[in-house]
Amino acid sequence: MAGTEGMLLLPLMMTITVVMMQAALFPQAEAGEPPYSCGPRSASVAQGYAFCDARLPASRRAADLVARLTVAEKVAQLGDEASGVPRLGVPPYKWWSEGLHGLSYWGHGMHFDGSVRGITSFPQVLLTAASFDDKLWFRIGQAIGTEARALYNLGQAEGLTIWSPNVNIFRDPRWGRGQETPGEDPATASKYAVAFVQGLQGSSPAALQTSACCKHATAYDLEDWNGVARYNFNAKVTAQDLADTYNPPFKSCVVDGKATCIMCAYTGINGVPACANSDLLTKTVRGEWGLEGYVSSDCDAVAIMRDAQRYAPTPEDTVAVAIKAGLDLNCGNYTQVHGMAAIQQGKLTEKDVDKALTNLFTVRMRLGHFDGDPRSNGVYGHLGAADVCTKAHKDLALEAAQDGIVLLKNDGGILPLDRSAVASAAVIGPNANDPFALDGNYFGPPCETTTPLQAIQSYVKGVRFLAGCSSAACVFAATGQAVALASSSDHVILFMGLSQEQEKEGLDRTSLLLPGMQQSLITAVASAAKRPVILVLLTGGPVDITFAKNNPKIGAILWAGYPGQAGGLAIAKVLFGDHNPSGRLPVTWYPEEFTKVPMTDMRMRADPATGYPGRSYRFYQGNPVYKFGYGLSYSKFSRRLVSGTKPGRPNTNLLADLTAKPTADGGASYHVEEIGAEGCEQLKFPAVVEVQNHGPMDGKHSVLMFLRWPNATAGVSRPMSQLVGFQSQHVRAGEKVRVGFEVSPCEHLSRATENGKKVIDRGSHLLMVEEDDGWEISFEA
Repeated sequence: MAGTEGMLLLPLMMTITVVMMQAALFPQAEAGEPPYSCGPRSASVAQGYAFCDARLPASRRAADLVARLTVAEKVAQLGDEASGVPRLGVPPYKWWSEGLHGLSYWGHGMHFDGSVRGITSFPQVLLTAASFDDKLWFRIGQAIGTEARALYNLGQAEGLTIWSPNVNIFRDPRWGRGQETPGEDPATASKYAVAFVQGLQGSSPAALQTSACCKHATAYDLEDWNGVARYNFNAKVTAQDLADTYNPPFKSCVVDGKATCIMCAYTGINGVPACANSDLLTKTVRGEWGLEGYVSSDCDAVAIMRDAQRYAPTPEDTVAVAIKAGLDLNCGNYTQVHGMAAIQQGKLTEKDVDKALTNLFTVRMRLGHFDGDPRSNGVYGHLGAADVCTKAHKDLALEAAQDGIVLLKNDGGILPLDRSAVASAAVIGPNANDPFALDGNYFGPPCETTTPLQAIQSYVKGVRFLAGCSSAACVFAATGQAVALASSSDHVILFMGLSQEQEKEGLDRTSLLLPGMQQSLITAVASAAKRPVILVLLTGGPVDITFAKNNPKIGAILWAGYPGQAGGLAIAKVLFGDHNPSGRLPVTWYPEEFTKVPMTDMRMRADPATGYPGRSYRFYQGNPVYKFGYGLSYSKFSRRLVSGTKPGRPNTNLLADLTAKPTADGGASYHVEEIGAEGCEQLKFPAVVEVQNHGPMDGKHSVLMFLRWPNATAGVSRPMSQLVGFQSQHVRAGEKVRVGFEVSPCEHLSRATENGKKVIDRGSHLLMVEEDDGWEISFEA
């Protein structure tokens, strides 16, 4: 097996190979051909082809176009760089573009060498998720979609299919790509998926702004751990965990967000590669969830099925099994190279290919590529350079970074700092003045960047800076210089954490501790400082900072994720009290001892018999460093379920005709399938939470409502608690506000059984809002 370096180089080498082979095998249309079809001088229009008739449904137009292609032309459409068909006026198309937290260098569809050289770079997703504000998530998706369409109109984009968001569950704290996700909770990830997808795709019923693609279905959360790589990992996942952890975000993407693409992962799921899994792609994604769009593979996943996983005996068999399973598009050119032979050998039919292409061209029809020039005819034709890096988008990047920052510790109210009382400040740490430390992965060229050091210098004149380490790896530390600087300064702010050297695509962590000599440097500086120091952590995944949490010389701790182009200013605004922090952790922060648990163990539930501790706040039975949902404020907020609006028990009369099935612990439960969609709708009821800001600052506050079962088996069969929903609300100092929730028992109060079926337990359920005693909700026929 190749070493780590080989595995990290593999994607790049494969991409280069794909590009070279694509150029040789499938020449593009003539230079200067517009990136759209069916213009006024188009031969296709002149001949009255139905695929140019915008009055027809997109799927019918797509089917008409597919029927006019030769077999060779069809096969040439099956890769992410699709060839043009000059005789029909169909231009080439590049499917692969990225927009995880801003348009990205990654992919083939966008370039930044025209009139637009920079885009708005928002915080990495995990930090944005910490705001628990789905309206904010929608606005970010909307801004990214607007900038993508603007680049397309300017000729700087050769595609509008954006392969974002990543809604995989952040199951293991070591996962290098956890930074890209909304966190460990399926309800949060589901809500993020819907908001971001709807923003990205646009609100026009007439046309898609862009096409969103939710990735990577499913149970994908390992890069390279202990010799096991994502390319050959077989994830053994129970039906129960698929139902209540791994699949819900993807279901929400399709059912509620109306995403037009799902991407299948590299990994195998119980012995079957995700991109060859017909139960997942055809039966579930397209059948049960009703995907109206296309299924793409992760890049080179089809080739990997043959070369790394040895799932099929020949390349032709591999292509056939993937497309027959429900795959429509391969990122890479493997299907283009081997598709014709697969048809000639009878392993793949032209009808199989037609079905895939109809799905693909239907999305392109909905993007307006077959309605003539979208800059003059389309809903989004007015967008251009003036719509990229607008003041509104830059303000939104700052807002997102501010709202995501989590205050983990604030002993003695050391924060916020009074800028008029700070005569001198020492800023120490490798992440203080490194603009790349703000980006995370899958980033593009930011239109402007403010580092933390630059922002602090705008607040305080007497700032002295020392990196302390050459990088976040901190192999060597300038401890003596840092101690001297700290001891001669009024205030010390440390900027430490991780970087893409420790966590990224292709690279998992082996430890949860701060890398290298960071801990010893922080401790020495804190010991030498005149007053307790402030520690700011720029990381994706969680770190075990128990030493800092328990050290009285470290007075305050902030987690700032990878906060994007405005991250430095956002941090400074929090430090100096121009913004009241409101972020809450979207992941559990585990102790270092958790690294004894194999990353390859996909189980969510604890197993006390073997000492397996379980994963996430729902099932983890250990003591976390910081728990999911934790976050402090400069104000004190109280929350309580308002008794005056207590609904008592839901209308459960409809359960009278249903039989509660016995459960393993001696109880009984009602099957959600038997309740049915209409019954589930009737069971919904309102809940209202009163929030009070006891001062002294105005601030945003996110209310998290949980379900708990009064049951001794919690954490093993049932979650110990389960997020029902959240609402984010700005509350002035001294103000009381009421926040409303709609509780859907079939969705929020159910759990998954071992066979993956959703049930609602008969008897008591507790709705909780943190310290509140909660409501007891009873389900009895």
